[in-house]
Amino acid sequence: MFDEMRETLRLSGPQKLSGEVNLAGAKNSALRLLAASILTSDQIILKNYPSQLSDAQIHVDMLHALGKKTVLLSGDEICITESEGLKTQLQWEGRSIRNTLLILGALTARYGQGSVPLPGGCKLGERKYDLHVMLLERMGAKVWEEGDYLYAEATDGLIGADIYLPLRSTGATENAILAGTLAKGISRIWNPHIRPEILDLIALLKSMGAKIQVFGQEHIEITGVEGLHGAEHQVIADNMEAITWLAAASITNGDIEINAFPYRDLEVVLAHLRSAGARLYQGDDSLIVCGGDCYPIEISTGPHPGINSDVQPILAAWAARARGESKIIDLRFPGRYAYAEEMARMGVKYEVVGDMLKIQGKGGGLHGAEVRALDLRAGAALALCGLMAEGETIIHDAWQISRGYVNFAEKLKSLGAIVSYE
Repeated sequence: MFDEMRETLRLSGPQKLSGEVNLAGAKNSALRLLAASILTSDQIILKNYPSQLSDAQIHVDMLHALGKKTVLLSGDEICITESEGLKTQLQWEGRSIRNTLLILGALTARYGQGSVPLPGGCKLGERKYDLHVMLLERMGAKVWEEGDYLYAEATDGLIGADIYLPLRSTGATENAILAGTLAKGISRIWNPHIRPEILDLIALLKSMGAKIQVFGQEHIEITGVEGLHGAEHQVIADNMEAITWLAAASITNGDIEINAFPYRDLEVVLAHLRSAGARLYQGDDSLIVCGGDCYPIEISTGPHPGINSDVQPILAAWAARARGESKIIDLRFPGRYAYAEEMARMGVKYEVVGDMLKIQGKGGGLHGAEVRALDLRAGAALALCGLMAEGETIIHDAWQISRGYVNFAEKLKSLGAIVSYE
């Protein structure tokens, strides 16, 4: 089991970053692909797999608890096998992640039953799991809570159904896709969230023999099959890491080349940042960021291809570097601004008005301080602030950053930052 440490990250600023950086496989895709491996007893090989992410290690340990076996073929390639049938109850006492809901959907699809710990992960306000319960019940399962566990049972197997999502939920879309692959008949997911990680999940499942058609943002149609087989799959590049390095270059007036940059996944946020002063140049297979100014921004998050909610803490660091008032509204998870209080310890002036975060940027002028990473992206945003602050910044609970960034400190060092873990 992954042993989570209460790490501390120290940064000395201000810094000007320069060099090139390679992107790891996307955390938000890799975790879903691991859950998909539950649907078959055959071998699954994932390439460009971010093995060092703590959330990925936790998910692999969960697979081990169910009966799967894994081997790292290299630093970024994992082989998942199964010699016997899996347990249908995930006995787990470690930190829970929201991906347990996808484990429940996959177990119920394959075995007609399953139970998992109630989900955990980032504290982002109200992130309930009623949509997951709804879709499993719509497909004929009985779902209930008992203690700290969530149970599902479909004695005769899941049955294809029309699933109407009241909002474009990433997790519910993914779970409905997983459940539908082995359900009897046809399932249609109406109002799905079509985003890069979901398309990556669909690509793996189709290579495993699933029958899935995507009809734009309207609906996804899944024709259930009797069984899925093994496959090899390349995990997509992490678009959140890509935006983090882009912002780091602009904030520090540095020059960074980001290799294998996922342009198609980030068109909207790139348009915003270009208009906000970023100087971006497209290489043969990379994005070159040559310093630039940081102008105030006004953005709201929303379903893909809009700006992902995970991006907004990074853009809040951008706003701290800008001169003037920036406005951020998170329509996905209203009130996801607790990190602003931590930024305030470094001199960031902010105000929360209803569901809006206002940041009064002063062109930098931040100072080092002791702060705490309240979640994954908040930790990365605090690190960006530390890069432009005078003096030393100490980020407690920096293990949060390791949940979603491979070799974060090492990559910062390679770009010229003075940084260390304790």
